This record gives sequence, structure tokens and C-alpha cells, in this order.
Amino acid sequence: MNRRDLFKNSLAISALALGRGRLYASPIPATEFPKVPGLTKYVAEFIVNTKYEDIPADVLDLGKKSILDGFGLALAGSGSTLAPIVRQYVQSLGLGDVKASIIGTGMKAHTRFAAFANGVSIHADDFDDTQLAAAKDRIYGLLTHPSVGVLPPAFAISELGKRSGKDMMLAYHIGVEVECKIAEAISPRHYDEGFHTTGTCGSLGSAAACAKLRGLNLLQTQYALGVAATEGGGFRNNFGSMTKPFQAGHAAENGTLAVDLAALGWTASDNILEAPLGFFQAEGGGFDPNAIMGRLTKPWTLVSPGVSIKPHPSGSLSHPAMGEMLRLIHENDIKPGDVEKVDVGANHAMTTSLLHHRPTTGLQGKFSMEYCLSILLLDRKAGLIEFQDASVQRPDVQEMVKRINFYIDPEAENAGLDKMTSIIKIHLKNGKVIPGRAEFAKGSPANPMSYDEVAEKFKGCAEFVKWPAAKVQSVIQSVKSLENLSDVSKLAAALTA
Repeated sequence: MNRRDLFKNSLAISALALGRGRLYASPIPATEFPKVPGLTKYVAEFIVNTKYEDIPADVLDLGKKSILDGFGLALAGSGSTLAPIVRQYVQSLGLGDVKASIIGTGMKAHTRFAAFANGVSIHADDFDDTQLAAAKDRIYGLLTHPSVGVLPPAFAISELGKRSGKDMMLAYHIGVEVECKIAEAISPRHYDEGFHTTGTCGSLGSAAACAKLRGLNLLQTQYALGVAATEGGGFRNNFGSMTKPFQAGHAAENGTLAVDLAALGWTASDNILEAPLGFFQAEGGGFDPNAIMGRLTKPWTLVSPGVSIKPHPSGSLSHPAMGEMLRLIHENDIKPGDVEKVDVGANHAMTTSLLHHRPTTGLQGKFSMEYCLSILLLDRKAGLIEFQDASVQRPDVQEMVKRINFYIDPEAENAGLDKMTSIIKIHLKNGKVIPGRAEFAKGSPANPMSYDEVAEKFKGCAEFVKWPAAKVQSVIQSVKSLENLSDVSKLAAALTA
């Protein structure tokens, strides 16, 4: 068999194998890849030209909530099981005299690795904000975690450069907007078939924020995006392990490296987004030009469709069901011993993302609908302590998990992937059935947290690592009036030992 015949046979085999059980007699017909010349340049122009004054007041206020949330999660994550390993790794590098703060510690590191460490900490408990989807074919709440890739590098560069709060907010908002619009545009195949969007699109958001703070010109910014697109990675199969937070921390780190290289004269593709062999094609198989070209800030993603701040340290797709379960427990005073079983129906994207049906660790519990509902039935709360290994491994928890039936419900499936439709039926031993249904959780744009409510969440994260109360209040007040802060390094003092 010659090479040409071998190639033809390979195509035929691939056509039969692709598609999650779908069979094709010939290669799958490809839709034409969109031709959008100048897309990467358009994004770079937005990064270079946007000023603080261009950001509306309501967008700034929404950003402050996510920034405060991110700082709290970095504090909480500094006490996670991942943190000592990350610190040991960073210490082993022994890099130079340029040092930025690792939140929750007295350690400092090179900007790149401070961004990495803080990014890992923010995502360690899977408690950070999530971008929401607008289209029905996209998984609601799982496009990307926008702040974790952007806030750590923006904070590190601002701290070292003694930049103002306005400078940091400008970079943060630019990074989040770029990251979210790219995530909204890419074909759903990107996430559906295994990519962790926080690692991929988050790297581009990180580069956008860093490019703004470093003052790169237009072409340098295009090159930085080219480098960041190459650096980005991450797979959903790592969910429930230490590598999921690694992917988020690596995204935060990637922008610093991309911009450092571009500033020194490093070159890359200047059209990495729209190129036929570039980011959208290689990692998504296509994209929707109408979701990004001419759409940056129209509207700002933080306003519409919005970003959700998590009420529990678990996968966001579990939260509507958790909120509804907690409501039903309190309203009906349900005791654990009363429960025969619980049916919870959802769409297929929820069942495949919440993939640990018999979890044995805290990390797995975060991606287990069965565990999330079981711990609420038993303890009536689900905070940071409830997602530690010891809680998941309790005999009463493991027994309750077996009573939760998590399945694909046709009604939830038909509601669309842009909703987290959760249909609950609690079957009691006395024969009574208590029904419930939810699509949105506390913290979503449909039921948002106020700044004060985010501050309470921040306090809980700080309390988890026994952070001094005076420093806690200092951070809350500083972020609330971040535009008045003349030097971000003053904020860093309240976030470090």
C-alpha cells in the first residue's frame, strides 16, 4: 500500500470514528471556516487604545465585585493542599530580584511565577467567577473563569510598578473582555470535546491585560496574542485533580511570558485568531465572527450576558440544584433519615461535567452532583470545609451519595445548554415526594450578589486561613474605592504576611 492509499484509508477510518457514536460513509463535510481578515488586529487595537474613562461606571462596579472575590479566593487557596507544592516549586526556581507578592504568604517571586501561584490559589477551590453563555448551544456558566487568568498578572505587574488602582482596573477589564468574547466566539466543539477554556482563552485574556500594563504597541500586542495562543492549554479530563487549578494558574502566567518576549522583539503570527491554521480553527474547528468582530464592549461581557460569582466552592453547574435543595430542606425541615432517594435531572452537559458520581476526595466532590446534594442533606451547608477530603470520605456521606440519582432529563435537555435546568424530586420514606426546579443560582446576573454579600464571602475565605481581621477590612475598603488607590503595592501589604 502506498502512502496516498494509506492516507485515504485513514480518512475513511477517521470519518467512521468521529462524532461520539455517529457513523459516516465518507469524510465529515466541513463547514467553511469564516474569513475575517484583521480580527487579531481589531482585538489588539482595543487593547492598545482603550482608556479607563471608556469603562462605564456599572462595569467598574461589577469588576470590583469579581476582583474582591478573586483576592478572597487567593487567600483561601493559599491554605489548600496544592499551595505548599506550588510554593516549593516557585522557591526551587530562585529567580532574580524582581519580586511580586504571593497572596496569603510572606513569599515573593518573579512576576511570572507570582501570577502562576496566585492563579492556582484562586482556582484551587473552584470557587471563582464564571462567564455565562448567551447562545443555546453553549454551556451556561462554563465558557471560562474570567478573573483567574487576568487578575493575578494584572496585580503582580501593578504591584511591582507601583501602578494606580485605575491602571490595574483598566488592565483587568480589558483582559476579561478579550477573554470572554474569544470564549463566546469559539465553536462549542472546543469545550464539548475536552478543552478547558479557562486555560486556553484565559491565556489570551492574561496577555491582553499584561500588554496594556506594559505599554506594548499594536504589532507587539498582536505578537503577544500569538505567543499566548500557543501557550494556552488544558483538558477537562483533569477536572477533579490538582491539574485543573494548574491550568488556570498557567493561563495567568502565560500572558506575562508572552508580553515579556514581545517587548524584547519576539515575533509570532500577527493574525493568530482568524488564520486558517490558527487558534479558532485548530482548537474549535471554527468560530462565530458575529460574537467578536466589532463586539468588544458592545456590550461589555460583565454587563451582558454577565459573570456569575459562586455561592459554593464546586462546579458552577451544581449550584442551581444546590440552592433549590437547600430551600427545600429548610422549607420542609427534611432530615437525612427521612430521605429514601433523590432524583435530579439535568442536561447532558451537566452530567458530563459533574463527572464524579462516587467521589472519594474533596476535589472530586466539587464535580459531583451526588456529593453536593448529599452534604446539604446531611449538614445543611456546603462551604470550604465541606469540600475537604475528610468530609467526602465520611461514611454517612458515602451512604447518602448512593441515594442520589443524577440523570439526563429530556425536559432539562430541551431547555437548552444556556440554562442549568435542574429538576429535583426528593422521595421520602413516608411516600411523600417533594419537587423542585431551578435554572439560576445565587450570584448569577439573574440573582446577583451585592458588594456587601461578596464581602461576606471574602470574609469567609479569609477566616478559613485565619487571616487578620484588620487586613480583611482593609482589602474590602481598598477594593471598594480602588479608583482612589494611588499605589497597588499598598493593597498587596494587606494580602500578604
